[in-house]
Amino acid sequence: EKKLKIVALLPMKLNSTRVKGKNFKQFAERPLYSWILKTLINVNYIDEIIINTDAKKVLKKDNLISHEKIRVVDRPLELCGDHVSMNKIIQYDLSNTLADVFVMTHTTNPLLSESTINACIDEFLIKSKYDNYDSLFTVNSLQTRFYSKKGKPLNHDPKKLIPTQELEVIFEENSNLYIFSKSSFISTNSRIGKNPIMFPTPATESLDIDTQIDWEIAESIALYRKRKEC
Repeated sequence: EKKLKIVALLPMKLNSTRVKGKNFKQFAERPLYSWILKTLINVNYIDEIIINTDAKKVLKKDNLISHEKIRVVDRPLELCGDHVSMNKIIQYDLSNTLADVFVMTHTTNPLLSESTINACIDEFLIKSKYDNYDSLFTVNSLQTRFYSKKGKPLNHDPKKLIPTQELEVIFEENSNLYIFSKSSFISTNSRIGKNPIMFPTPATESLDIDTQIDWEIAESIALYRKRKEC
């Protein structure tokens, strides 16, 4: 049976809005981007890692970028800026890459582990082959009481309190990982296809760094793990 070619997409821009220059800022003693990049390199399933970036000059200073799995792609000027849809960047990468399966993640997911990425790929390869699933995205599983902005209960009855562990599980897209084929992306113009798998990831790995508070929490976890390893 032919081995599928699996390519990881790791978009990386020079500037960021809420945490300035976060992709290249020191996070637990290493540049933030290097955390997920080292993890992707160690995933045996992944044949190539494409970094679509407007920061090639900065990245060239890091020996990590010379790894044989990595291909750095200059982001076209028309795709630079804070208001460009990520779908357009994905579309650009897919049109210039031959692969069977694409795995997309972000530099802002430094705690995501190799074992979780492997488990996601395993799940996708099995279910896409036998159960017609066309994509996978990671989620947080939530069992808590939700309300609308007007204070209306969404998933519970305040007059009939039941333990939260008995509430229906609600899933939140956590932006950690997406898996899809080129045909799936074309059919929906989205990382999430028509028949996706939702894959819950461990809470300690699932923090997506968007704000300074996110940064501080994630860095605390990363530093705690490093101390435990010593």
